[in-house]
Amino acid sequence: MSGVAHVRAVAMLAAPILFFTAQAHAADATPLPPVDIESPEVVTLDDLGYQPLTQSSVSNVDLLKSLARTNDTASLFSDEPGVTLYKAGGVSNLPVINGLNDDRVRVVIDGMSIASTCPNHMNSPLSYIDPTNVGTASVIAGLTPVSMGGDSIAGTINVNAPAPIFGDSGAVTLQAAKISSFYRSNGDGLSNSVSATVANDKVSLSYAGSAAQSDNYSGGGDDGEVRSSEYKSLNQSVTLAAREGQHLVVLKVGQQFTPYEGYPNQYMDLTDNRSTSVNGRYEGTYDWGQLDGSAFWQNVNHAMNFLDDKGGVATGGMPMNTKSDAGGYTVKASIALKGGDVLRIGNELNLLRLDDWWPPVTGSMMMSPNTFVNINGGKRDRLGTFAEWDAHWSESWSSELGVRNDTVWMDTGNVQSYGCGMMCAADNAAAIAFNAADHKRSFVNFDLTAIAKYEANETSALEFGYARKSRAPNLYELYAWGRGSMASRMIGWFGDGNGYVGNLDLDSEVAHTLSATADFHAPQRSWEVKVTPYYTYVADYIGVTKIGTLGSFSQFQFVNHNAALYGLNLSGKTQLWNSSEMGEGTLKGTLGYVHGRDLTTDGDLYHIMPLNASVTLEEVYDNWAGHIQLQGAARKHAVDTLRGEPQTPSYLLVNLGTSYTWNHVRVDFGLDNLFDKAYDDPLAGQSLGDLKATGVLRPVPGLGRSINLGLTLSL
Repeated sequence: MSGVAHVRAVAMLAAPILFFTAQAHAADATPLPPVDIESPEVVTLDDLGYQPLTQSSVSNVDLLKSLARTNDTASLFSDEPGVTLYKAGGVSNLPVINGLNDDRVRVVIDGMSIASTCPNHMNSPLSYIDPTNVGTASVIAGLTPVSMGGDSIAGTINVNAPAPIFGDSGAVTLQAAKISSFYRSNGDGLSNSVSATVANDKVSLSYAGSAAQSDNYSGGGDDGEVRSSEYKSLNQSVTLAAREGQHLVVLKVGQQFTPYEGYPNQYMDLTDNRSTSVNGRYEGTYDWGQLDGSAFWQNVNHAMNFLDDKGGVATGGMPMNTKSDAGGYTVKASIALKGGDVLRIGNELNLLRLDDWWPPVTGSMMMSPNTFVNINGGKRDRLGTFAEWDAHWSESWSSELGVRNDTVWMDTGNVQSYGCGMMCAADNAAAIAFNAADHKRSFVNFDLTAIAKYEANETSALEFGYARKSRAPNLYELYAWGRGSMASRMIGWFGDGNGYVGNLDLDSEVAHTLSATADFHAPQRSWEVKVTPYYTYVADYIGVTKIGTLGSFSQFQFVNHNAALYGLNLSGKTQLWNSSEMGEGTLKGTLGYVHGRDLTTDGDLYHIMPLNASVTLEEVYDNWAGHIQLQGAARKHAVDTLRGEPQTPSYLLVNLGTSYTWNHVRVDFGLDNLFDKAYDDPLAGQSLGDLKATGVLRPVPGLGRSINLGLTLSL
């Protein structure tokens, strides 16, 4: 029996079981606990049922510490178990979970499931929310419940703005206000943010705005300036919320404007990105359970060209434009069953329309006379439906079983090259071949998650299970058609200088994951240790095959291979002291290891983080807090030689930080990379911005020493 047949059989068996179980228990249903919509902590449907041990959240303490260090929201997760980062622009790093990256990770922002709409993935999903406007941030690195997954195989990142704040009377008053300013010496970076909320006991109105900018940063030691690493980004949003009893409605309108963002590991830079989004959601608690619904629309206008380090645009450069519209809805219900069980059912729709075109450059022999049409009316629509059962079998045993179907429909129109005669011969021929082909594709994917948890006592728990996850190709993996050297180099989010070509024959990736998590802790969690080994086999993993040589680089086409990844995530903390004389001292740390192999080529998978770890000593004494962190990685020797991936040496960094809060004032001071250590980030790719200026190719250097200052005033 095939893998699809297996899943269909399981789904056919599970669906009636879930249905009749719900019917049998409906009369004896136990109401779910009410949602406290005044709480600053976001209560989700998943809080009401099974909570995976691999789900971790960025604490408020860690969030506040990070604000002085970064303008990149993805970096908030850098200390979470199993999470690493593809380095990209200053506000646009790409998350990696257990060795699986970018589109393989589901990213949800305020209920919006959005994706990059750029051939280089410059406008990554997490770039659309500034760290200063993050209220909660969580990640599941492992066995993801089907209600939190869909069209992804790695895990799920969920980021929300602060929950609405309401007053306690009918009078409209100022409930909260905050203004912050941060300075980072490396890159001469400056960011400012402001937020305010007025509300009564029924209606709340909030505004949040931020602006961040930085010049090129410098690497440690003698690495010098890292060219094309400057950026500027502005975000603002208005949120209107209303409540009545156990019902909450929220409407949010947001805008982002990024006038420029350099990319040291890409040939191109971002020269304009404008986004407008409208997002509404409803949360309601009923006698039978809880209902959640949301809908969104996002418009993006995106432009790429060369910033000054790569030659600027005095002679026209190489303009590349993208326009996209995305929208969708999600409806999810949690139904209370007898014995504390929860049946969760849901449906979601995600629509994407995208145009990608490169205007001709006057006077250019290669980039004229026509507009290069890269993607013409690209369409990617996804409809997902799931059912999930959280069961409590005894005081010690609980489980979660979920099945899900996602169907993805894709299409695009005809394309054209610049039409520059023999110099465009490869692209001219490729356009003719692409236009002659049928572009419509559909992918019918099925997911399954089965997890069991055993809590032997109040100090230990064991979770183990299996997950089958699927992801359909993105628009560029399927439809990028250019075969010329320049056209193919413009495709790719890997930061390696190679060229990439799409493939109309791609199938969906299907990942099979076995994982277990052991959680040992004190009754009040004054100490805790979590260890998670995992193994993932990915059928039809979207890898590459070499189809040409581009000077010192190569040209690849996306193809389906088989791959396997295995690894271990370890995290822990312990309270070292806690007294009125010394305050509270805590030691915490994480360690991650993953190894990935392309089973088709018998080579190492691309961009896999080597063994890495961090250890942090934290001290809190009255209004003062401080920390010292050791952060490092082993030598990266397992590299994808086919793509020319560089090996990187091991490194160890020392970071310091402290803060003092007095009434409504908070002051932050920190030192990143205290000893100005020179190092190469293992997942940062090749420094193409420096190559343009110096003729020397090197890995992108890591950030050198930076003095970070912050001042926050709040009411």
